Amino acid sequence: MPHLVLEHSAELAGTHDLDALSKALFDAAAASPVFHNIAAIKTRTIACENVHMGTAPATFAHLTVWMLSGRTVEAKQELSASLLAVMDQHLPTVGALSVDTQDMQTETYAKRTIEEE
Repeated sequence: MPHLVLEHSAELAGTHDLDALSKALFDAAAASPVFHNIAAIKTRTIACENVHMGTAPATFAHLTVWMLSGRTVEAKQELSASLLAVMDQHLPTVGALSVDTQDMQTETYAKRTIEEE
């Protein structure tokens, strides 16, 4: 944990380096004092094909940060601001950028991994 899920306008894949953005978001999360286990951080991007917006340009990127509960509002605000800055650096011409943090309940979160040697 955490999962950083970047939903974005599909056309961004052809005009922006989303792999570099995903790596930069990973690095920013790893550098944040909010997270202590770099091995638990995961980033991914999801292209959205059918996007309708009332703004121009009609492109967007929205990052949802799913994390186990227990962080303060202030810590989440600092994390959101730092991740939004990374997005703005990589996507300066995108019409709308946003970040939201979501708590996952520690008591009900289940996980399974394979550790390679």
